[in-house]
This record gives sequence, structure tokens and C-alpha cells, in this order.
Amino acid sequence: MRRLCVVLLMLCALPAWADGFDQLYKAAGWQQQRAHFNDALKAAQQRYSANLPPAVFQALVNNSNQRFAPQAVDQRAEQRLRESLKDPAPALQFFQSPLGRKIVEAELTATRADQLARHTQGLPVIGADATRQLLIGHLAQALPAKQAGAEVSLALAGVAADSLSQMIPGLLGGGQAQGMLEGQRERLMTQIEADLHNTLLYVYRDLSNPELEEFASFAESAEGRAYYQAALAAIRAGLAVGQSNSSLVQ
Repeated sequence: MRRLCVVLLMLCALPAWADGFDQLYKAAGWQQQRAHFNDALKAAQQRYSANLPPAVFQALVNNSNQRFAPQAVDQRAEQRLRESLKDPAPALQFFQSPLGRKIVEAELTATRADQLARHTQGLPVIGADATRQLLIGHLAQALPAKQAGAEVSLALAGVAADSLSQMIPGLLGGGQAQGMLEGQRERLMTQIEADLHNTLLYVYRDLSNPELEEFASFAESAEGRAYYQAALAAIRAGLAVGQSNSSLVQ
């Protein structure tokens, strides 16, 4: 679960949109984050290969590849983002600023495959003074990090549920598997929240206190809230949380 917190900042692995959305996509580093997610997914598949019967492993790979096919994820996420975010300009201006670029670089570094492998047992504990802890607390409240982490977990668990249903037909039918997963959202957010402050301290460790304050101010602003709420909605749609693989077949 702690590793998921590190990956939270890939939570907006969104498509290449036209116009201002396209510029926002590029400025915020979503293309690279999507590549990082794909790398992490492939690594997870390889770990399972040694522990699952071949038929079960193949079903898991097939289902995950279908659910997380880049083009399909892009189409679902793009549609939801355009429905949810009225104006990309404020977020674009922020992420094109020197601070925005520094934030994106910190997030991309945190989600690289080598960094995830390095911290499989959890992140180091980061010390911080009272001011920095307060600023991180503001970010933890403003960023939808725990919510996004829960959606990622539910999407990945949904692949496993679909694979189990395929191997044992009728065991979890009629959407029962996805319904069971939906009930785990609050529990997952609680687990992620326990490590969230330290995760944010680690990811943004190279930002100064004034930079953290400016970041928090954007995230807490009306424009920042609109952006992060839209990003969370797009992530949930892109990862098809709560949907079975069969429902995704066009």
C-alpha cells in the first residue's frame, strides 16, 4: 500500500488532448507518467508470473492489458476530463511556471521504475519542522492523493476479480465482484492516509517552504480545486473503476 502512495502522482495519466487540454497534458507531464504506470504494470505482471498457475496468470495479463490499453484509457479519461473541467487555462499557467515545472519533475522522479523498486519496503521517514509539516498538511487536504490511490487500487483489484470470474464461471456473477470492490474504497483511503504526509514530504523534498506554500495556495484555490477534481474524475473513468472488462468491450 505504501508503494501506491509513491505512485499517487501518476494519478493523472491522461490523454493528449487538443487545444488547451493538449498543452496542459504536456506541461503537467502526463505522457511520462502514463509510461511510468505502464512500466509498473509490466513489472507487477512479471512478479505474478512466478506465483500463479499459467492459465490464471495469462487471464490476469489479458484482462489488465485490455483494461489499461493506452488508447482506451485515453478515450475514457479525455471524455470525462472535458466534461469535468471547464477551463484548462489556470492549471496550464501554473504548470508552465518555474514552480510548476519543478513540481512535475519531482513527481516524475518519484514514479520512475528505479525509484519504485528502490522503495519496495516503504519510503524513508522524512523529518520536517512545524512550518513544513503545516504546509504538507494543507497539500494533503487539497490534493486528491488518497482518493486517487484508492481508485488505482480498485482498478487493479477489478482486474483480479475479472480473472477469477473467468476461471470459475458463476462464482462472482452479475457484477458482484465489482460491487464488493466498491465497498473497499473508504478502507483503502484510510490506509493510504496513514502514510500520506510522509509520502508528500518525500516527493516534494526539494521544494522550499515558500514553494510549498505557493503550491498549496494553487491547490486550495477555486481553479486548483476544479483541476484536481476533474483529474480525479478522469482517472476513475480512464481506469474504468467499477466496471467489468466485459462491459468495456465495444
